[in-house]
Amino acid sequence: MSVTKYRHPRWGEVTLSANPRARRISLGVRLSGEVRLSFPSSVSPERALRFLDEKAEWVEAALRKMAQRRAAEPPRLSAEEEKLRVERLRREAKIDLPQRIERLSRLTGLKYNSVTVRLTRSKWGSCSSRNDISLSLLLMTLPEHLRDFVILHELCHTREHNHSVRFHALLDKLVGGREKELQRELRRYSTR
Repeated sequence: MSVTKYRHPRWGEVTLSANPRARRISLGVRLSGEVRLSFPSSVSPERALRFLDEKAEWVEAALRKMAQRRAAEPPRLSAEEEKLRVERLRREAKIDLPQRIERLSRLTGLKYNSVTVRLTRSKWGSCSSRNDISLSLLLMTLPEHLRDFVILHELCHTREHNHSVRFHALLDKLVGGREKELQRELRRYSTR
């Protein structure tokens, strides 16, 4: 994979990523406002940049959306404040999350092998093929109903180890037909 920076006249620095495994040109805007353009190695950077310009309206809308999200985020904490915050969340999570998953497991009949609570910033939770569930202590930053939703999502993986139609049907049934609504609400929060 080849990654280069390009100075775009409208959006400033754009990251260009030529990837031999890519099948199409794709465009993304990160929360930081960074514009990323990925494309197959067989596509010229010039062609990829034309694609970027063709999608100008989409880029502008995505940049506005990310700016709104950044503005809504709480101010950054100092390293010491962040350390104290994480330790407080860890203490709360070690009390709340094991009890919560045990209660939901009993209610649903979905059995898990073990649960661990750790600081993960890439996702809210995961379930291994052995039904070991890992939960991010950052779940404590969510409203309780979304904590339950994430845990139910992981418990559903003990029966369906994928995101198939059956998985979504099971999860939707457990949340009273509100899976899509809760998923949309969860997207408003970040593990970062």
